[in-house]
Parts: sequence; structure tokens; C-alpha cells
Amino acid sequence: MSHPDDLSRPPVMNPEKSPETAPVIAVAGGTGLVGRMVVDEVRRAGATPVVISRSAGVDLTTGAGLAAALAGADAVIDASNVTTMSAKRSIAFFDAATSHLLEAGARAGVRHHVALSIIGNDQVDMPYYLGKRRQEDLVRAGSVPWTILRAAQFHEFAGQMIDQSPPLLALAPRMPTQPVAAAEVAASLVAHALGTPYDAVQELAGPQPERMDLMVRSELRRRGTRRLVVPLPLVGAVGRQVAGGGLLPGTGATLGVQTFDEWLAGA
Repeated sequence: MSHPDDLSRPPVMNPEKSPETAPVIAVAGGTGLVGRMVVDEVRRAGATPVVISRSAGVDLTTGAGLAAALAGADAVIDASNVTTMSAKRSIAFFDAATSHLLEAGARAGVRHHVALSIIGNDQVDMPYYLGKRRQEDLVRAGSVPWTILRAAQFHEFAGQMIDQSPPLLALAPRMPTQPVAAAEVAASLVAHALGTPYDAVQELAGPQPERMDLMVRSELRRRGTRRLVVPLPLVGAVGRQVAGGGLLPGTGATLGVQTFDEWLAGA
């Protein structure tokens, strides 16, 4: 069962730091879509971000550079990601990245590990989701106090589907979702990182359900781009799991404010 975010909770500081010292939050995947927003949100919250990425000299898959990156960190936000449709590759990435983050975090005295996950990853057997399950299992079993934030698909996902499609086409899974603005996810991640660990799973979705293929059509109209939209039905067990609401938030989920149409208008 998830619980609403309490954004009013006061930051919990590392006891070894002086009260005047701004908390340090390490952001794994800090150069990605959500990661960049998280880094900006950390600064707005008056904390100090440390970007963990290959471009910053840190490799999550090997652990190289992690000890130095986490030195003095109060919390870790893991927004790392891998682009793949392979279950084997997804599991391998999240197993290595999460294990190294947790081990280095424990050695550095990190007080809170916040992991970004996906609503429905425990109910829908998409290959990528199997890696997220592995990530969640490791976080739960680790020694660092934790919070897992499962988010719905982002409003930005429709545009990503278009960008990843072949020329002149727009491939779009015909699936129900309750998309949320990535900026709202970033704000929630930072609020959690500055607060008390839940040692539990939280859910964050948008204010209303949508259908992904219709979202793609709307994004194409916003761009003024002519492409043939190809709705992709999800078949087999995954199709049944998705049709049964596997990607929709559960009772008690926190709901964001910005609708997909509102996001489109301001994109």
C-alpha cells in the first residue's frame, strides 16, 4: 500500500554535519530526463547535488568512482536507466548499478536511498520491468534506509515514442496509463530524499487516465508533424495484464496536478 507524499516533512540531516551545512544529495542518472530535473530541484530545495554519471567519471555498472562521488552524501536518488527491450540486459544493468550504489552508500554513511521505479512493474511482465523488480528487491534487502517511488509513465513518454520510431511512422502501444509530469516526479523524489525514509513503496501518477496511442497522436499535432500512427496491441499475458489495469495506480497513490493536455499546452 502506498501513502501520500508529505512534502511538509522537515529535512533530516546527517548527524555528522553541522546544521548550517546544506544536505548533499547524490543523483544517479543525473544527466537523464528526470535526473536533470532532480538536480535542478535539489538546488531549488537549498541542497547540494552531486551528479553520478559516466560523463562525471562514475560508472554504476562497475562501481568506478562511486566512493568519491558519495563521500559526504546525506541521500542518494537513483534515477539511473538503461534503454533496452531485453530482460537479460535490464536485469544485468539494475543488478549491477543498484548493488554498487547500495554498497558504496552503506560505506559512505548515506542515510536515505530513494529509488525511482515504475507503477505496475510487479504486475506486468514486460522484459524491462524485470530489471526494475530486481532493483526493488535489492533496495529492500539493503542496509541503507530506503524509499521506492513508483511513477506512472511520464507525459514526455509520448514524444519519446515518436523519436524512437522509424521515419514517417509513430509506433504507439495501445495501453491505458495515468501519465504524470516528469517535473512532478523530480519534485517528489527530492522531497522524499530530504525526509524520513519510509522503508516502503510509494506511488505517484497523474490526475487522470489516458491511452498511450492517443497521447502520441496529440503530441504529433502539437509538433505539427505528419506521421502514420501505428497502434501496437499488447498481446499474450502482458496484454492481459495491461488491459486489466496493471499500469494504473493503486488505492492510496499520490496523484499529480498537471494533466497531459495541460502539459502539451506548455511544452
